Amino acid sequence: MGRKVEVELLVDAVEIAARLGVKRPQVIHDWRRRHEEFPQPVAQFGGVRVWLWPEIEEWARSTNRL
Repeated sequence: MGRKVEVELLVDAVEIAARLGVKRPQVIHDWRRRHEEFPQPVAQFGGVRVWLWPEIEEWARSTNRL
C-alpha cells in the first residue's frame, strides 16, 4: 500500500507554477529533470503527476525560488 496523504496538500505542475510565480508549468518538469533534489511525485493520474506542497515548498525555499 502507498503512503497516505491529505488530498488538499496535493499539487500538480500548474498549481506549483502558480504558487511559485512561474509563467509556464513546463518549467516545473524542467526543474524535475535538472535537479536531483527536486521532490518526487507522490502519484500520477493519467499523464498528470502530483506532489505534496510541503515538499515542494521546502525545496523552493532551499533553492531561493520562494
